[in-house]
Amino acid sequence: MKQGTNFLGGRILVVAFEGWNDAGEAASGAVRTLQDVLDVVPVSEVDPELYFDFQFNRPTVTDDDGQRRLVWPSAVMYGPVHPGEPVQELADDANLRVSGDNVGNIYLLLGTEPSRSWKSFTSEILDAALAADVGGIVFLGAMLADVPHTRPISIFASSENAAVRTELGIERSTYEGPVGILSAIAEGAEAVGIPTVTIWASVPHYVHNAPSPKAMLALIDKLEELVDVTIPRGALVDEAAAWEAGIDALAADDEEMASYIQQLEQARDTVDSPEASGEAIAQEFERYLRRRGDGRDGQAGGRPPGPDEPWRS
Repeated sequence: MKQGTNFLGGRILVVAFEGWNDAGEAASGAVRTLQDVLDVVPVSEVDPELYFDFQFNRPTVTDDDGQRRLVWPSAVMYGPVHPGEPVQELADDANLRVSGDNVGNIYLLLGTEPSRSWKSFTSEILDAALAADVGGIVFLGAMLADVPHTRPISIFASSENAAVRTELGIERSTYEGPVGILSAIAEGAEAVGIPTVTIWASVPHYVHNAPSPKAMLALIDKLEELVDVTIPRGALVDEAAAWEAGIDALAADDEEMASYIQQLEQARDTVDSPEASGEAIAQEFERYLRRRGDGRDGQAGGRPPGPDEPWRS
């Protein structure tokens, strides 16, 4: 990317994959929300035979109006029906459509993380992006973390591209460790000249039911801010409130769970307090880990940390 290039000035591909990068189905759910409200059609799809282990990612059978068929794991790119054209807000659908001058530039990629041949998969995805003249990619991800459900969902946006970081006021990730397909595609995209941004949501690890509408909502809020569009939330606000109330009800009947959530709240409030310095935050985090007594780095659920993962508060 050339210095000074406007990341928002061209076509933007918003990407999410089910699986390792998708705690609480938050990332894939956010892109599905966009798919529902954008006027998009499929423009490219990978061959499932090449990239998926069907014993691991099994096809599913659906019954659509009496017609049963198999749905195979895949990855599909969607593009606007009328590329480059802003949406004309009509009175009867103004609250149901994505709006803004950038709407006609938004493409989507939604799929399942591949089981094999990641390099070939990455090349195929990037070929499709280049063919569509995509000028920037926004990756959405969600990870399980030691965060309280009662506070705003932690969101971390990063980029490996210095010009994008300057333009959007975001940071460069310092994460080192195992990665998912998002990182593979991101590295490949930067190599061929497509700048990238990654947005991560932290999903409370002790909440086992998916999806997590509160995390979906947080990702959409940040995406809306970065790509300069207005995205209707539909029922997500009410669903997020019901999700939080349901967990409150469970904690009310579980003293151990309630105590654990209180510890998470205290740690989070310390980090968010105006007087918190970097040293104070680090010390509080170390105390919190010692209280837990297991020395873990904050990741929960027996899963390795996600790619480009921020420090967890």
